[in-house]
Amino acid sequence: MKNDPLLQPLQLKHLTLKNRVMLTSHEPAYPEDGMPKALYRAYHVERAKGGVALTMTAGSAAVSRDSPPVFNNILAYKDEVVPWMRELTDACHEHGTAVMIQLTHLGRRTRWDKGDWLPIVSASNHREASHRAYPKKAELWDIERLIADYADAAERMHAAGLDGLEIQAYGHLMDQFWSPLTNELDGPYGGSLENRLRFTFEVLASIRERVGDTFLLGVRYTGDECLPGGIDARDGMAISHRLKDSGLVDFLNVVKGHIDTDPGLTDVIPIQGMPSAPHLDFAGEIKREVDFPTFHGAKIQDVATARHAIASGKVDMIGMTRAHMADPHLMKKVIEGREAEIRPCVGANYCLDRIYQGGAAYCIHNAATGRETTLPHTITPAATRRKVVVVGSGPGGLEAARVAAERGHEVVVFEAADAPGGQIRLTAQSERRREMMGIVDWRIERCQAMGVTFHFNVFAENDEVLAESPDVVIVATGGLPNEQALAEGNELAVTGWDILSGHAKPGSNVLVYDDAGDHTALQAAEIIAQAGSKVEYMTADRALAPEVMAMNLVPYMRALQKLDVTFTPTFRLTGIRRDGSDLVASISSDYTQLDLERRVDQVVVNFGTLPMDDLYEELKPLSSNRGAVDYDDLIAGRAQALDTNPDGTFQLFRIGDAIAHRNTHAAIYDALRLVKDL
Repeated sequence: MKNDPLLQPLQLKHLTLKNRVMLTSHEPAYPEDGMPKALYRAYHVERAKGGVALTMTAGSAAVSRDSPPVFNNILAYKDEVVPWMRELTDACHEHGTAVMIQLTHLGRRTRWDKGDWLPIVSASNHREASHRAYPKKAELWDIERLIADYADAAERMHAAGLDGLEIQAYGHLMDQFWSPLTNELDGPYGGSLENRLRFTFEVLASIRERVGDTFLLGVRYTGDECLPGGIDARDGMAISHRLKDSGLVDFLNVVKGHIDTDPGLTDVIPIQGMPSAPHLDFAGEIKREVDFPTFHGAKIQDVATARHAIASGKVDMIGMTRAHMADPHLMKKVIEGREAEIRPCVGANYCLDRIYQGGAAYCIHNAATGRETTLPHTITPAATRRKVVVVGSGPGGLEAARVAAERGHEVVVFEAADAPGGQIRLTAQSERRREMMGIVDWRIERCQAMGVTFHFNVFAENDEVLAESPDVVIVATGGLPNEQALAEGNELAVTGWDILSGHAKPGSNVLVYDDAGDHTALQAAEIIAQAGSKVEYMTADRALAPEVMAMNLVPYMRALQKLDVTFTPTFRLTGIRRDGSDLVASISSDYTQLDLERRVDQVVVNFGTLPMDDLYEELKPLSSNRGAVDYDDLIAGRAQALDTNPDGTFQLFRIGDAIAHRNTHAAIYDALRLVKDL
């Protein structure tokens, strides 16, 4: 392992980074009142314990009041940030991990109706598509105060004891000055490339005056916007040389693309089904020509790719941010030769998408991430060994089995199918989502390593469960599609599951109706359209598939638009009747009284799932807790102690979709927080 490229130190001025892996700046939206308090600190400290060389906090910390965060970011313009950042930095330093922060002014990449309701500012009046707000064009007095704001924020970070910082320059205010597409200023800050860069270099010079020569400074920027009329690769190379030659910065952090639209953002930060490391070669070209310390990160989700990035000399530090959200101890496992145990990032992007829609980043299959103050990443053994029976081996059931086994319990799993995975196995039938099987494969490997017993092709009933003489039974049987949601004609519809599994073949003229808003209907629509069928995707929601969220929606829309799928929001399917060889779908609206019809040859529906709870109901009267959960104890992290049935011989719980239709993360979270205390 001594010759592992990832484990070689890197010297930047006075600072020695102990290996070549970093967390790039990212904002998981854990601050409280704009401050990095206990949870934020615990999140970064856990990764420091796990051996990462550099953790880059805050993507991005706001330097000015007229840069209000669009989600929960660190407010670097407040003096009170200093002690909080010092606590975080000191705690990470104890584990040998360097700490930096990313500072920014969002410019037009925010909204005027956030924070103090100040006008947002940019280098033109053009709005950004993603955030939809029109900025004022920066005046000279704006530029002067913004330079001072950057310097003030940097001085706060220096006072907090950080090792350095980087300026965010792609998509944010700096880049809005750089790009010809977004800079319509006259005079010294507009026109030529030199003028468009002037604001950046004045900011860097002002920061350097405040923090001195030893505090590390870098810039994270796009070397090619990939937009007609924008910054191109030639401009990017010129900017890279100018940054180096200025003597003001110590490293470059290079990306490629633009983030002013959801598709653009998804190309910069690719999700599952998209190529790995798509911009690594581009970053390598800049490093080779400019010959300056270069950082990079964009879908570097596995150790092999990271190792190649360093071994090939393409970059000096490689970012593995989402990989560390999945497994904060990734580097420790590399150092100890336990790479096979690394929990894989499956690229589901639940983390990033959820920041905008749910308010905080959570990993789709590591429920402890973002909950470090209440949930463990390392399971502690139980004082007493118990017999735990898990029924169902979807993601929730496998997580329950894994955690129970790590607690030291004897674990038996019953599964009706011939293989584990549940709905994950179904969704992974789509090529773009096959990485989801990493959720299943990792848990199976961990369970097998700890001696969990699996019984496949067993539809467990009372007798099978009771024959195991369990102390605890966990019902993780999931759900089945709701096939009775229409007023008439339910028997004439097929479900999205039928299409995904291949049990139903696509028709030629198909209405896909989505009432759940998750992946199922979109996946079904794509399969049907790829078969050459005419497809209309309809939903009563005002937005398409809201549970899928923004960046995950991008690949679907690209595929479905190319296949000429029609999208019809705000209309509701109420029934189906047969008319000769056709099906007639009855359509209404929640907005006004309508009575419409669609004549098709197939109707595919997604009404979510209903719990498979027959076994649970049969076991309830035999259990000591009658299936009840003490929510206060569950939330507080205490063991379940309800004992309402003196004749009961085991505790009974159910998790995931066996309770109600939710998602993969919910099932895994149910399992972890329940079973960690068994």
